[in-house]
Amino acid sequence: MASARRLKVLSLIDSVVLSGGAERFTVALATHLPRDRFELWMCSSRHAEPDALALLEEAGVPHVHLGRTGKLDVHRLAGLAALLRRERFDILHTQKFGSNLWGSLIGAACRTPVIIAHEHTWSYEGAPLRRWLDGQVIARLATRFIAVSAQDARRMVSIEHIAPEKVLTIPTAYIPRPRVGTDLRAELGIERSTRLLAAVAVLRPQKALSVLLDALPGVLASVPDAHLVIAGDGECRDELVAHAARSGLGERVHFLGRRGDVEEILEAADIAVISSDYEGTPLVAFECFATGTPLVATAVGGLVEIIDDGVTGRLVPPRDPQALAAAIVELALDPELRGRIAAAAQRSVIRMDTVAARVGALYETLAAERGLIGAPRHVSPPGSVAA
Repeated sequence: MASARRLKVLSLIDSVVLSGGAERFTVALATHLPRDRFELWMCSSRHAEPDALALLEEAGVPHVHLGRTGKLDVHRLAGLAALLRRERFDILHTQKFGSNLWGSLIGAACRTPVIIAHEHTWSYEGAPLRRWLDGQVIARLATRFIAVSAQDARRMVSIEHIAPEKVLTIPTAYIPRPRVGTDLRAELGIERSTRLLAAVAVLRPQKALSVLLDALPGVLASVPDAHLVIAGDGECRDELVAHAARSGLGERVHFLGRRGDVEEILEAADIAVISSDYEGTPLVAFECFATGTPLVATAVGGLVEIIDDGVTGRLVPPRDPQALAAAIVELALDPELRGRIAAAAQRSVIRMDTVAARVGALYETLAAERGLIGAPRHVSPPGSVAA
C-alpha cells in the first residue's frame, strides 16, 4: 500500500454561502478537517458569497466556481471534469441532490477513486425520477451515501432501494455564528417581560410555518403578551405575511428577513419552534441547544433522534397546530421546566469537531480500501450503517 500522506479532497456543492443548513455545514466541514491529513478544495457550481469565501480563504481552502446560472446550463460542468483530471483528487465529496448527481457521473467518468454523496434530507415522497436517480445512478456510482439522520438512511434503503452497505448516518452539528451585539427586544420595541417565540428557517414549504401561525392564536389565549419572530427569507415569505395579516396577527408576528445574528435572536427568545413537515438534523436545533433556548419541534426525521421529549425539548406531531400551541404554552407558563430543558439540551450539543473527525475517519477508511494510503491512522467509527 501507499505510504501515509495527505488525502486530496474536493467538496462540491451548488452554493458556497452561509444561509441554508447544508451550505453552512459544508463550509464548516471544509474548515474543520485537519490540514495535516487532508488537502481540502471547494467547488461551487452556482453561487458563492464573499462572507463564505472569506472563511475558506482564512482556512487555506482553495475555491473554484463553475458559474452555472440554471439547470440547463450544463456545459459549465465541463469545468468540474477539467478540475478533477488536472488536480487528481483522491476523494470527491458532493452535497445535495444536484451536486450528488452530476458529481457522481463526472467523478466516475474521471476515475476519481472515492466518491461520497451526501444527502441533507428531502421528503422521499413523490418525485419518482429523483428516487430512481438516487437509487440507480448516484448510489451505484458513489462509494458511500451519507444520510444526516437514521430515518433518512432507512428511507434511502426502503424507498430508494439503495444497498444498506452503501449508506452511512452522520448527523450535522452546532456551528457557531459571529456575534454582532443585537438587542432584539429593543429593536422590536417590546418589553423585557414579553414572552418571545422564535422560528429560524429558510421560508419554504417544508418548514410549514403556516402551521405555527395557525397555532399562535391558541398560544395567545393562554399567554396574551406573546410575540413571534420569524428569521429567514424565501419563496413563502409573501404568503406567510398575508396569512398572518388575515389571521389578525400582524402586530404579534415580526418577519425579520435573513439575519446573521441568529444566536442572539435565539438567546433573546423564551422558546424556539421548528414546525417542519420533514427534517434531517437541522443546524438550528443545535443552535437552540447551545444558546439555552428551549425548543418545541415536530417529531420528524433526525429531530426525534436528537431531542428527548420532555428532557431536552418538546416534540409534537407535524401539522397539528393545537398540539404545537399546547407545548408552547406549557413551556411559556413554566420557567422552571424551561430551565431544566435548556440545561439538559446544552449538555447534548453535537460539536463540529466531532462530526469532522467522523468524516475524516470515513475518508481514510475508504482511501485505504482503494489502496491510496496505508491502514487508517484514525479508526474511530465514521458513522452508523443503515439497518
